[in-house]
Amino acid sequence: MRVLHVYKISMPESVGGIERVIHELAVGMTEVGATVKVLALTADQNYSIVKFCGYEIHKVPTLFSFQSSGFSFKIFSVFRSLIKEVDIVHYHYPWPCMDLLHVFFKINIPSVVTYHSDIVRQKILKKIYWPLEKLFLKSVTKIVCSSPNYIRSSKKISNYLQKTVAIPFGIKESNYPQLPNSSIDKWVNIIGNKFFLFIGYLRYYKGLDVLLQTAQKVSCPLVIVGSGPLEMDLKRKVEVQGLTNIYFLGHLTEEDKAALLYLAYAMIFPSHLRSEAFGMALLEGLMFGKPLITAEIGTGTSFINLSGETGMVVPPSDPEALASAMTYLLEHPMETEEMGRNARRRFEAEFQAGLMVDRYMKLYRELL
Repeated sequence: MRVLHVYKISMPESVGGIERVIHELAVGMTEVGATVKVLALTADQNYSIVKFCGYEIHKVPTLFSFQSSGFSFKIFSVFRSLIKEVDIVHYHYPWPCMDLLHVFFKINIPSVVTYHSDIVRQKILKKIYWPLEKLFLKSVTKIVCSSPNYIRSSKKISNYLQKTVAIPFGIKESNYPQLPNSSIDKWVNIIGNKFFLFIGYLRYYKGLDVLLQTAQKVSCPLVIVGSGPLEMDLKRKVEVQGLTNIYFLGHLTEEDKAALLYLAYAMIFPSHLRSEAFGMALLEGLMFGKPLITAEIGTGTSFINLSGETGMVVPPSDPEALASAMTYLLEHPMETEEMGRNARRRFEAEFQAGLMVDRYMKLYRELL
């Protein structure tokens, strides 16, 4: 089976949630015998083909970007050549340039689109884009969302329920490093071993302002791993508010991140807008057997985290509720440990990369 994945960016040039999903799919599909290619834009000036972890990445120069959405004329000729060589084309929404490719070439092989998220913030783009988007979603063979929660809550997807299915994302445990005692000891000496952990890109929808307000109401350490456009603003607020229990650690090595996941008392994930469609970092929390605290935003975060079973789900943008959930876990260690065990069991049952790959391969075979 020959598969082409299409998205605006790819690993290793970019390491966001969607890029990680595409990478896990590409590696997993290659391991079970598929031939996989990825078509993406690049900041480089020249078109290139690179081998990465067993699959090909076709990197096309970006001509310009509008509201974080890149465009290229060169990609039309590259896509036209690649589409003749594959059995399945797998798009990753949203990216308007991709929709244009599909509609322009009137693709007649089976097409799958993983619908990662509604367009939430880019209001200008939504108005310009919706006629093309409608044509695209109407004409693809199958739409996949990462959780049944997202299918139920997305107004856009409600128009295409007859061809929409849910396949959860997954991660591969063997990709994570073995932890030497020195890494664990280092972080125990810096932070201790009773802290709440956030991991993610510091963006507008992550609810980090809410987390700072929560920090005023609890005394335990809150550790923030990651970088992003809000980093400096958040650090200024911490300084102005005189918060002493917030640790900004920035971008860390995989070994250091794994050490913090191993040590954390629980993971906290205060994302408050639908732009947070899933939350790959939450899978890491499950894998390490950590209870989760998330906000109810109608997306995959509440599919990953089952309230009262693998952690606690609170209303969005509510620092009081977040603080209460943290306090509850701190004051009920036995229940917290049981939630952690449930978290690990849920990871094994639903969110391993091999399960995700098997489910997509089964879908491909049905379409072919």
